[in-house]
Formats: sequence, structure tokens, C-alpha cells
Amino acid sequence: MDELRENCPWDRKQTIQTLRQLTIEETYELADAITLNDWKGLKEELGDLLLHILFYSKIASEENHFDIGDVIEHVSNKLVYRHPHIYSNVKVENEDQVKQNWENLKLKEGKKSILSGVPDSLPSMVKALRLQEKAKQVGFEWEVTSQVKAKVEEELNELQEAIDFKNKDEIENEFGDVLFSMINYARFLNIDPENALARTNLKFKSRFEQMETTLTKDGKPLTDYTLAEMDNTWNEIKRNEQKEK
Repeated sequence: MDELRENCPWDRKQTIQTLRQLTIEETYELADAITLNDWKGLKEELGDLLLHILFYSKIASEENHFDIGDVIEHVSNKLVYRHPHIYSNVKVENEDQVKQNWENLKLKEGKKSILSGVPDSLPSMVKALRLQEKAKQVGFEWEVTSQVKAKVEEELNELQEAIDFKNKDEIENEFGDVLFSMINYARFLNIDPENALARTNLKFKSRFEQMETTLTKDGKPLTDYTLAEMDNTWNEIKRNEQKEK
């Protein structure tokens, strides 16, 4: 990195602002590798992300703010401070107590709210999940899964009422409530909703591309087929997938 900043015109030109979007893209590429359980890709994407960490640290060092050693020392000290059940005499019985202690310590560090640690720029689904996880640490949580399922059904009924009244703004509002409650339901089922949707997107893409290949192999465009014909091919692809399991 020292050599690149000195000798490469592109690397020398970069700032923390110009790197921001590239870092976001690298993080999504890392997420893709995790979703696909791609260990080779995971190794590569971790390297790319590490490069960005070094890049930001190098720029900060040049501007006399901090260097990579300061970054590592800071996170090490934070981990020790936030794990008193390991490095001090605090006793915990389970994972939930660890999380509760973590949030309490963050408040002692000056955080104004339990929710203040959730970045505003997070994708909405991930943000909803993190907000719910944070709220749980102070007891703002349903007790059993059946209560969450009932809440999903309640929100679906409210959405239907908004649809019946043809109020577009209220429809969007209630649809958001349905999504939020479904994310909560996924959390109670110990499912990552973001990863679940990512898997469904991959599944849809794969099946659609297989359908395209099957129906257009003789040169007939996909638009010439009826929905029923496409649906029949789609279902055949699903049956073949199930046979392979």
C-alpha cells in the first residue's frame, strides 16, 4: 500500500470519499460468497475488504489521524472492555446476557439510545433486523413465536383494509408493517431474512434462466409463449430440482 500510494496515479488519487462506494460493493461481494457458501470466493473477498481497511488507514496516517496499528489496538481494547465475562469477574449464563451486557456498556460509553448503533444507511431489511435485535436487549420482545405469527396476521388484515379503501399511502405504510413483522417472525424462527431472500432470488434467477434456455432453444422467442406454457416448464424445472435432492 505504501508503494501504491507513492507510485500508482489511481491509488494516489483516492480519498476516503472515493473509496466509500467501492467498499460497499466489496462488502456485498463478500455477502454473496457467504450466501453461496463459496470458501474460495470468501477468501478472495476477505482479502479485498482487508485491502480497503489498509487503504483507509494509510490515508488517515498521511493526514496524521491514526494508522493501522491504532485501528487494531482500538478494537482489541473495545473487545476486552465489552467482554467482562471473559476478562473480568462478570458472570453470564447465556448468549442473551452477553448481548445485554454489550448494549449496557455501549450506553455507558455515551450512546444516547439502545438503537443509536444501527447505521442509517443500512439496507432496510437488515436495518429492521438490527433494530429488533437491539430492542430485545431491554426486554421489548414477544415471548413466544405464536405471538409473532399472530402479529403478522394482524398486519396482513390491516394491509387488506388499506387496499379495500384504495389509500395508496396507507397501503405502503401497512405493507411496510407486514414486512417488519415478517422479519421479526424470521428472527423467532432463527432465520436470517436477508439471506433467505437472497437464496430465493438466486433460485428464481436460476429457474427463470433454465426456462428461457428450454423454451428458446429452437429459436422461438420467450414472448411468443403463453403464461401457462412458461408455468408448465417452470414446474418441470422445480420437479427436477426435487428429484436431485
